[in-house]
Parts: sequence; C-alpha cells; structure tokens
Amino acid sequence: MAFSPDNQKLAVAQSDNIVFIYKLGAEWGEKKSICNKFAQNSAVTCMSWPNERHGDLIIGLAEGKVKQGLLKTNKSQSIYGSDSFVVSLSSSPNGQWVCSGHLDSSILCFNLDTKAKSKIQHTTIPYALAWGSHILAGGNDGKVHFYEQTGDCFQRFDYSKDEKVKEFTCAAFNATGETAVVGNFNRFYVYNFNSKRPQWDEICCKQIENYYSVTAVAWKCDGSKIGIGSLCGSVDVFDVCLKKQKYKGKFEFTYVSLS
Repeated sequence: MAFSPDNQKLAVAQSDNIVFIYKLGAEWGEKKSICNKFAQNSAVTCMSWPNERHGDLIIGLAEGKVKQGLLKTNKSQSIYGSDSFVVSLSSSPNGQWVCSGHLDSSILCFNLDTKAKSKIQHTTIPYALAWGSHILAGGNDGKVHFYEQTGDCFQRFDYSKDEKVKEFTCAAFNATGETAVVGNFNRFYVYNFNSKRPQWDEICCKQIENYYSVTAVAWKCDGSKIGIGSLCGSVDVFDVCLKKQKYKGKFEFTYVSLS
C-alpha cells in the first residue's frame, strides 16, 4: 500500500495484479470511492508515491519493470525496466527521483523529469531501501550502505562479524532526510546525518528480546514518532524527538531536528 503525499488517496495492490486508488478524503466522515485502477501484467511487489506528485504513482513489478501510474489518464506506462524482480522501491525527498532494488543486487535510479538514469551495484539484495540525504541500502550481509545519487558509496557500517545481527529488512527516513531507522532481528538501528563533518553517525541501537524480525517501519509526518511492526504481529510506537519544552504552561514545543 502507498498513501498519496496529501494523505487523501490510498493505493492498494491486489493479488489479481491490479492497483486500486481509493479516494479517502481529509476527514473520517467523507465518502470513500475508487477513483483509479491500473491493471498490470505481473504481480505488484512494491509501490512509492513521490512527494509533490499527486498524480504519479510508481509501481514495481515481479517481471522487473518499474511503471508510472498516471491518475489523470488512468493509464500506466513503463518508465524503465530490468530482467530482475523488483524487491524494493523508494523516492527522493524532492519527488524528482525514484530508485528500485532488484533481486540481482542492483539499485536503479531514475529522474522522472529529465529521464536521467544511474545504477548502483550493491553487495547483496537491497530489501531495506530508503532515500533521504543519501540512498540507504541494506540486506542479508550485515552491512548498511549510504550511497550518493551518482552511485558512489558515501559511507558504510559493517556488522557482519556480529553474530546477533541478521538480515536488514526495512528502512525509512524522517521528513528532513537526516535521520534513518533500519530494522533487523530483535533490534533496529537509528542513524543521524551530521552535516558539519559531513558523515552519518549511529546514534542508537534499540534491542528488544524475542521481537524477531522488524517487518515494517514508518515515521509520523512531523518526525516526532516512529511505528515499528514485527514478525509476531506487534506494532510499537517510539518517541524519537530530541526534547520537549513547555512554554508558559500553554504550549509544548517538540524538537525533531537540530536546525
């Protein structure tokens, strides 16, 4: 599933290879309706709805193609393709680029405006893929990579010698793209981008016994909380703000980034 940037539409991919777009509205009481549907030739494996692009839905397919669903014309078109299964999909914070992770360990980047392409050859299948200040990729080799848009490796964290670290399963950036959460087995890692150095710092590793694999992660839009889903069915919400401050007993300020 994927929400539109304004949160008023929801895309749902079904097992019959059709993506339905539901118009939900801004309020709970508004009438729900189906406004678009996009039939595909193979199973839909992942979706992403880029920022600032309310009429463009990006769809990844089992056959290796990445398609663009156009809500105005109710048609989908292939924007680029590969011979390898699409395992993950993410969009850049400005909504101009999309990147897809494939079963052959490659990451393909595509500019929706200029049609420019670039390729990153990752070390393993990039199941955990997210785009913030850099492109984050992780898989089953115990390593987390941060890549430049050009494909160059900016920084790497290697946990392959730690027996407790298993497969990296999912990743998500906050709205500013400066903080990333990456899910693993019985734990998740939090990274923060220091723009002065510049480099990524691991700021914490939250360990939860018997939690098993982290299967989903999502940020609250204001960056103050994250939701973590596990293999066993639990959903936990964590407070990740830097600090909270009361003002004149009437207001509460929540700090979510350094600037």
